[in-house]
Amino acid sequence: MNHDDNSSNPSNNRPFFDVLNANISRRQVLKGGLAAAVTSFFAAPAISVAAGRSGWNSQAGTALIGFTPVPNAEGGGAWPSIAEEYQFDVLIPWGEPLEPNGPAYQYPPNAADQAKQIGIGHDGMWFFPLAMGKFNRGANDHGMLAINHEFGTNQHVLGKALPESLEDVRVSQHAHGVSCVEIKKIDGKWQTVVSDRARRIHVNTPVAFSGPVAGHALLETRAGNIPLGTVNNCANGHTPWGTYLTCEENFNGYFGATNANETWTPNEAHARYGFSDGGAGYSWHRFDARFDLSNSDYHNEENRFGWIVEIDPMDANQMPVKRTALGRFKHEGIALTEGRGGRVVGYMGDDQRFDYIYKFVSEGNWRSMFDAGKHPLDHGKLYVARFNDDNSGEWLELTIDNPALAARFADQAEVLTFARLAADILGATPMDRPEWTTVAPNGDVYCTLTNNSRRTEPNAANPMAPNADGHIIKWRDADQHVGTTFEWEIFLVAKDTHGSEDSYSDPDGLWADPDGRLFIQTDGGQKDGLNNQMLVADTKTGELRRLFTGVAGDEITGITVTPDRRTMFINTQHPGNGDPRLTNFPAPLDGVTVPRDCTIVITRKDGGIIGS
Repeated sequence: MNHDDNSSNPSNNRPFFDVLNANISRRQVLKGGLAAAVTSFFAAPAISVAAGRSGWNSQAGTALIGFTPVPNAEGGGAWPSIAEEYQFDVLIPWGEPLEPNGPAYQYPPNAADQAKQIGIGHDGMWFFPLAMGKFNRGANDHGMLAINHEFGTNQHVLGKALPESLEDVRVSQHAHGVSCVEIKKIDGKWQTVVSDRARRIHVNTPVAFSGPVAGHALLETRAGNIPLGTVNNCANGHTPWGTYLTCEENFNGYFGATNANETWTPNEAHARYGFSDGGAGYSWHRFDARFDLSNSDYHNEENRFGWIVEIDPMDANQMPVKRTALGRFKHEGIALTEGRGGRVVGYMGDDQRFDYIYKFVSEGNWRSMFDAGKHPLDHGKLYVARFNDDNSGEWLELTIDNPALAARFADQAEVLTFARLAADILGATPMDRPEWTTVAPNGDVYCTLTNNSRRTEPNAANPMAPNADGHIIKWRDADQHVGTTFEWEIFLVAKDTHGSEDSYSDPDGLWADPDGRLFIQTDGGQKDGLNNQMLVADTKTGELRRLFTGVAGDEITGITVTPDRRTMFINTQHPGNGDPRLTNFPAPLDGVTVPRDCTIVITRKDGGIIGS
């Protein structure tokens, strides 16, 4: 989820727009005529590849999607709508105590209470079951929920446009970060319970660094302050060994300069990562020197953000760790899978206009690496994607061993800290805001490209310029995810659905289930009178149906399920954009109560699998 509309990529790397044009031109020659070319590129062949491949749960002859879709006419307004076969409940609104005995919600909050309450900006999350007794009974109704808190405006959090004190700043800082909360289904309703595992991780929580950049001068400040915090926690990932990965996205917006042009002017790296003297309006830098770019004592503090952070949801005493081998950029999320030889592979999007898609591959079998005392996310190779005209692609390694990078950077730590600059040099393909990634069980990888209205090269043969509504791309890597080449194609184009009952725009959140369904969540201005929503696509047939719509002004994001897939958790973020005149959700409509971000618990009325 990106709320930064600017591009900071000045490179002349060949844009994905041009690749699409060349691809369509090639198909036009092969198939004879423009209409055939466009149909071939954007329609059924992009979906049918999945059919017949191994790795999917077998449901031959069974329709994957059996629910009645929410019609366009019911998809707007101040209250959510859900398919008639389904029901929803509300869990952990912003400000609720992390545990039942914690400080109760009040508006506006104070800093001490907010540090013990659920944060704002509910986003990516994952459910970690707590099995009880023989045969794992209880795994589907008791677990830890690790949930990101991406952002909350001053107006929403504080009730005013700007902070007026360090206490105000601390309130905002403590509303960001991550919650690890223990939840249990009691008498048919999910609720929080007292837990020694529960904790809040926010901007002032001690963290550690690992991997190639740990201990490097780029992370040191003259003040000598210890590393603290995580911020703008957008999407997420989870590991095969049972930990949570939270991803720092628009971290640049929390920094500013009280003395711009005199003691601070942006250098090349600052510009490439979008730092400015005013930031995104939070004004933390006015009261907290850590975030003042013009304070030389805290030079390099900005390099401590923009990473993927590993959290143990089962042990509140384990310090969060920033895994620097995964690179520093505006991480939307990371989808991990196990590749050939048991190597762990992670796919990542850098969510800004004209930025890139990345991949990380561990150097060995992840189990063997742990046995040898090496963390799989600390040792491996980071790649960036280049898409070619003929539907092939290449993964370009970001390594100091490349002479082109060695000429610009001193060591591998610099390459990783300034991964965007390194990717520019390698000639990666600028994309239309790469957001969530997901790996289907058959090996296909999907990525949402939310939009890019700033494409300025219109072409009648290419509906992607400008790309106001976004699309979804998919690819398959060579050598079971660990190869350096891939084949790609377009899966869905959002603009093609406008005016129909499966209308959607701005795809963002994404999850592929074991049966062949793709859950698609949106973040942006929807067409046809709709609020943001969640749809389900059958990747084998191309069928698309709307399961849920949110409230006015919100974003639908975050997705996780219980092991039996009969309960799904999603989030509504910034309902009404914090304006009680638009909605008061989850409170009853009264036009006064401030709306609160919250988690939505979705079940089928017949107890079936979600999406069916």
